[in-house]
Amino acid sequence: MRQVFVRATPLLATVALAVGLAGCPQKNKEDPDANVVATVNGEVLARADFERELGRELAASSTESPQHTPEEVEPYKRALLDTLVLRMVLVQEARAHNVTVTPEEVDRGVLRLSSDYPAGNFNEVLAQGQLSMAELKAREATRLTIEKLLASEVYTRVALTEEELRAYYAAHEADFAEPERVRAAQIVVKGMDDARRVQAQLKSGKKFSELARKYSLSADAKVGGDLGFFPRGQMPPAFDQVVFNLGVGQVSDVVETEYGYHLFRVLEKKAGRKLEFADVREQVEARLLEQRRAEAQTKYEQELRAKAQVWVNEVTLQAIRGKPATQPAAREE
Repeated sequence: MRQVFVRATPLLATVALAVGLAGCPQKNKEDPDANVVATVNGEVLARADFERELGRELAASSTESPQHTPEEVEPYKRALLDTLVLRMVLVQEARAHNVTVTPEEVDRGVLRLSSDYPAGNFNEVLAQGQLSMAELKAREATRLTIEKLLASEVYTRVALTEEELRAYYAAHEADFAEPERVRAAQIVVKGMDDARRVQAQLKSGKKFSELARKYSLSADAKVGGDLGFFPRGQMPPAFDQVVFNLGVGQVSDVVETEYGYHLFRVLEKKAGRKLEFADVREQVEARLLEQRRAEAQTKYEQELRAKAQVWVNEVTLQAIRGKPATQPAAREE
């Protein structure tokens, strides 16, 4: 699903921001509250929440010095403000449609996130991002809520006709062609002398697969060195340069790479071919559906944003310098 973020931190590439969503009365514009960055349909985006998220963004973007000039911080502030305002608008719309998520759904979402990291590393990742487990669950709840809103109010209304699918296929035939592929086997040894000895045994009539099982250092040795079918570009360039220029049954000379010294044998070849519409209809539908849904989502978000009553406290926004957040490290609820 297309994210509505302008930019996501490495910590939470798949997690949506959800700060400042508590409802509060709008402040008098003639006497703005310094603790308020903006209001969206009367709901407040708090300065503390905004600064905390901005600090995380800036910390994630810093490769050397954590210090940023006001000029460097400004585009980050504006992009983050746009993102959070849109986020608030979508959450409000979800509330209007009675879209909710259960604690069980949130827990499953957090579990999926944690599964992307080795055991024990997830809490360290949270700590590096200065994010508590409670905050993470709140973010995930918001992400899932908006996901449900888009699914019910946007995606279900996107339909494709057979004519549209065929027209898309005709305009993108090259994308659905099957490239030339080769099935090859290899023997990898440590040194050139070892490779020459194996080469001599091949010339004396020994079977390539047997020698691969006996001498090859590669994991595919147990299957006789068989690499399976692969197109150009999938294997290291040195592999392609050799095997795509050999005939079926031919064995290469010794090839040196960073992995060792190789001997290749071509087992089969399949020429590239055009795939007919019937062969790739599901792929065409999936690709075009994703494109149309993204377009529909953008339009939906723009319409909601245009209707929203948004007030930005420019005085407070200009005063924010983007110092890194210093809240406590990650903790369990």
